[in-house]
Amino acid sequence: MRNSIRLAVSACFFVAVLQLHALAHFTLLEPASWLVENKLGDPQKMAPCGGTSADAGKPSEVVGKVIGGQKLKVKVLETVYHPGHYRIALAVNSRGELPPDPEVVTKDSERGPRSVSASIQNPVKPPVIVDGLWAHAARTTEPFETEIELPNINCKKCTLQIIQFMAEHGKNADGDYSYHHCAELQITADKAKPIDSRWPTER
Repeated sequence: MRNSIRLAVSACFFVAVLQLHALAHFTLLEPASWLVENKLGDPQKMAPCGGTSADAGKPSEVVGKVIGGQKLKVKVLETVYHPGHYRIALAVNSRGELPPDPEVVTKDSERGPRSVSASIQNPVKPPVIVDGLWAHAARTTEPFETEIELPNINCKKCTLQIIQFMAEHGKNADGDYSYHHCAELQITADKAKPIDSRWPTER
């Protein structure tokens, strides 16, 4: 009887570990997310900006005011570990300008396709600002942070997208092998600098 209980408990623990390992989450600390996030960063699966098919999420109504051509701190906390890397992109007029999720190399497993690696844009070009960011293969409890240079443009509500590609991960019903966060920014061009012509003009 005791052995049966031990086996049942061990099985439950093993399943719980598998379920946790099959997830990967991060929360957007800076700039403020366009969605209200829970402590894990949910809802965050669907492209381009989070939510899920079951929960679109509640808008935070936060629009950050920033100056074009200046540095912007981006800070995230990985709340459930998975190896992989991050990408940051910017849409000026529509989220339709954001790039698709990166192409992923997968391998077959007993539980279906599993991610191995993903394409990294190098050199980057708009709308991507940085790719292959914070590549890691070990758990960390410290936030990831960097400073990106914003294009010197004007827009009342640009969308800054931060996505995480997850290696060694099964395919999600929402989001495939990436998780998605966005922040809405009002960018005012620095008059002392030329307008960055690589980016679309605000319509």
